[in-house]
Amino acid sequence: MEVLRRSSVFAAEVMEVFDRSPTDKELVSQAKALCRDYINSRLIRVGVSWSKPEYNMPVPGGKLAEVSTILLRLGDELEYIRPNVYRNIARQLNISLHSETVVTDAFLAVATQIFTAGITWGKVVSLYAVAAGLAVDCVKHAQPAMVHTIVDCLGEFVRKTLVTWLKRRGGW
Repeated sequence: MEVLRRSSVFAAEVMEVFDRSPTDKELVSQAKALCRDYINSRLIRVGVSWSKPEYNMPVPGGKLAEVSTILLRLGDELEYIRPNVYRNIARQLNISLHSETVVTDAFLAVATQIFTAGITWGKVVSLYAVAAGLAVDCVKHAQPAMVHTIVDCLGEFVRKTLVTWLKRRGGW
């Protein structure tokens, strides 16, 4: 009988691991990893380098690498369809890239505007494209450290606005 009880407990623990939905912290961490990967891809595409990888975070692996690939592909399509929307973000917003507060406030205002009529995967991709466009502007204007601010800001936006929605969809 004891063996049966132990095996039932073990089975329940195994199922919990497989059935467990991601935590808020995991979703935010994944969102930031995806953002860094997306930004890095865009910086490479425009021929500029981001030489201050202060976060020793691994690149997305496993399922998150698949999500990153899909996110980048969808971002390519979105940016191809509307190139003027996702380039020269700082100029479009008429902001200086020398102030962390200005960049953060501007990014959060755009992010909030994107999601005013609800959340969709397309809008999530758009959020990443805006973050990358702003990051490219920062690097081009000798403000590479500001890229980390954008990544953190996106993570905070995900925590406050998108986590519940992501959880309902099983995460990334």
